[in-house]
Amino acid sequence: MTNDPTAEWAGPLAGIRVLDFSRVLAGPAASLALADLGAEIIKIEPPGTGDETRTFPPMRGGESHYFLGNNRGKKSIVIDLKTTQGVKLARDLASRCDILVENYRPGVMDRLGLGYDVLSALNPRLIYCAISGFGMTGPLRDRPSFDIVAQALSGVLSVNGEKDSLPVKLGLPMGDLVGGINGPIGILAALHERHSTGRGRLIDVSLMDGLIGLLGYIAQLSFFTGEDPKPQGSQHANLVPYGAFPAKDGAIIIACLTNSFWTRICDALGFPEAGPDPAYDSAEKRRDLRDQVNAMIAAKTETKTIDELVTIFTEHQVPHAPILGVGDALRQPQAVAREMVVEADHQTLGKIPIVNRPIKFPGHPQPKPTAPPTLGQHTNEILGDILELDPGEIAELRKTNIIA
Repeated sequence: MTNDPTAEWAGPLAGIRVLDFSRVLAGPAASLALADLGAEIIKIEPPGTGDETRTFPPMRGGESHYFLGNNRGKKSIVIDLKTTQGVKLARDLASRCDILVENYRPGVMDRLGLGYDVLSALNPRLIYCAISGFGMTGPLRDRPSFDIVAQALSGVLSVNGEKDSLPVKLGLPMGDLVGGINGPIGILAALHERHSTGRGRLIDVSLMDGLIGLLGYIAQLSFFTGEDPKPQGSQHANLVPYGAFPAKDGAIIIACLTNSFWTRICDALGFPEAGPDPAYDSAEKRRDLRDQVNAMIAAKTETKTIDELVTIFTEHQVPHAPILGVGDALRQPQAVAREMVVEADHQTLGKIPIVNRPIKFPGHPQPKPTAPPTLGQHTNEILGDILELDPGEIAELRKTNIIA
């Protein structure tokens, strides 16, 4: 990394090359995180439609919103892995890469001749991250899984939704996105280990395991009580007031984590006497009087606009937030100040807005991420620069439909 704090630098993973066989969401989320950190991502896609999400509507100019949302900063090459020559190309690329990411069901890559045993023999330094719904072992190993399935089987879906109503899935597809969290954690740990051992390793990431791992205090609550925690809507099982409260023109979130915030809420809303009142001076007492406390808060908030509530809660340092739609969230001053939306030059769509990297490295700015690739956009570049094939060899592969 340069010592010039104004010079752009790819990121801490500059020089690391990733071979990405993943598609849809869990695997692409993992390789996206690595791309954001500066790694070179080579996304191998099948002939025809490529990654399935390239066909997910709504579309603009033949490009899917879904694919665009998960594949910034990557390169695309189309290889037919059902052919011997296609598999050889993939193996040759794997021998020149540091990391491999795939999210097929266990056994698929082995059947293609691209499993860990084969590729690690060719490249002992290869870190091979396999992401699947249930992992490489256990009775559900071979069962297909989608985000909502992982949410249901992990217990996560059971605690989401309004009180006394049917549980609902999380709005964000965390069943899949947890692969984009745990995959890179395992990969970066293995990359560190490789510095001392000189060898890569196999990483087995299960989406169901990942969600169970996120249960945290909710799991501990079940251990303590012997009961299943129930949905609470936007409220908290043990903290009151905590959740959405009515305003004249909508609703606002209030979060009371400690007694000090309780007194601030009371002062802000004009009933300071309730702060030290022995009836409400502990989390347990407020929890047991949940309906009474919430009604007392709501009676005050519903007489004010959201802007008025934001002003008084800001003055009293009460944790709060207006409930923003996605568009407003992306346009809010904090997101703008953090440059969370940037423009990128797409090969067919021209300039498009994309979400920027969520991790920042102060003092060493990274360039804006490149736009998600069109199908096979970098095929010639990858084969020429990495495998050092000449134009004639590339043309022959294209002629025989090994690449597209």
